[in-house]
Amino acid sequence: MRRKFALDDPQVAATAWARFRRMMLWMGLGGVVCVVAALLVLHWWAGPMPIHMIIATILGVWLTFMLGTGLMALAFLSHGTGHDEQVMDRLKEEIDIDD
Repeated sequence: MRRKFALDDPQVAATAWARFRRMMLWMGLGGVVCVVAALLVLHWWAGPMPIHMIIATILGVWLTFMLGTGLMALAFLSHGTGHDEQVMDRLKEEIDIDD
């Protein structure tokens, strides 16, 4: 018998993924703020920068920010839909805590 997962329900899945996309949109805007702040600090600290440094800073800061927030958003999605409770620990019976 197949267990039913929360994201198997189309209505739950649509709501969860809409929430994920909305969260990532706001985090994308937050990433833009971080990029602007990083560029301003670098300009203040080092003066005028070559275009390659500006492009590398934009990509590095924004992609790092988005990777971190994307992973956290997926963790919230997993918890919010009940996937965390559905994990089966197959080693739980094999490990004796009393030892």
